[in-house]
Amino acid sequence: MLDVCLLGCGGMMPLPRRWLTSLMTRYNGSSLLIDCGEGTQIAIKEKGWVFKPIDVICFTHYHGDHISGLPGLLLTMGNADRTEPLTLIGPRGLERVVSALRVIAPELPFPIRYIELREPAETIDICGYHITAFRVNHNVICYGYTLEIHRSGKFQVERAKEQGIPLKLWSRLQKGETVEQDGVLYRPEMVMGPPRKGIKLTYCTDTRPHPAIVEYAREADLLICEGMYGEAEKAAKAKEYKHMTFQEAARMAKEAQARELWLTHYSPSLIHPEEYMEEVRRVFPNACAGHDRKSCELQFEED
Repeated sequence: MLDVCLLGCGGMMPLPRRWLTSLMTRYNGSSLLIDCGEGTQIAIKEKGWVFKPIDVICFTHYHGDHISGLPGLLLTMGNADRTEPLTLIGPRGLERVVSALRVIAPELPFPIRYIELREPAETIDICGYHITAFRVNHNVICYGYTLEIHRSGKFQVERAKEQGIPLKLWSRLQKGETVEQDGVLYRPEMVMGPPRKGIKLTYCTDTRPHPAIVEYAREADLLICEGMYGEAEKAAKAKEYKHMTFQEAARMAKEAQARELWLTHYSPSLIHPEEYMEEVRRVFPNACAGHDRKSCELQFEED
């Protein structure tokens, strides 16, 4: 199971009832953030989640509304007696940007590991997540992220018995270990069935429609996508500033055959995004207007 919370859904500036953009997920005791806009700490507290288990923070890009909450969050994590390393992932220049922000958070009791993205698409396996970072189309270098939780096949008892594999080795093989005993090498593929469907979430914001979004959101359980403007008359403004409209996001969700779409990263001028959802659902029926702390649990499919 993957816990998902859209902590903030605002773009450009926070509003009294809308924090800036950030997504938080929890899996197997580890938490991950995508972006950390101003107010992220408050949103986490309002949700009732905690800071210390955050092991990974991914950044789409370095505009202030996506990273300005980081220094305070680092200080809070340090005050929570965290000593485990924290991994930051983002476009090239990440360490330079974070080092500048850390002028006001210089002393931390935990090390920071930096992974800087340089290719159009890169994959990272960390804390049980298979992360794909893919470049999108904004006015600065910007990435979207797909998070996948892979699921191995079922342990096949009859195959293990037929091959005479000792019972005491079964659990290790099920965990993916290769085991040698009495000169015989036992491999997981000897007893494991084909991989089962896992969990897939794609998050992208601050971009024009882009083929990479469709590609990497293909059949996602949840696509969380920028909808800067709901109004049809603002399509030209979206193009000029490299953002997206609700309708454009819906068309990409449809093309990607995602199961569900949450819109996010609204313009401060867009006060009531739900007013535009009827037209959006004509394009993609399973679309929702995201809001702060909108949450769900993504479950593995039953066998």
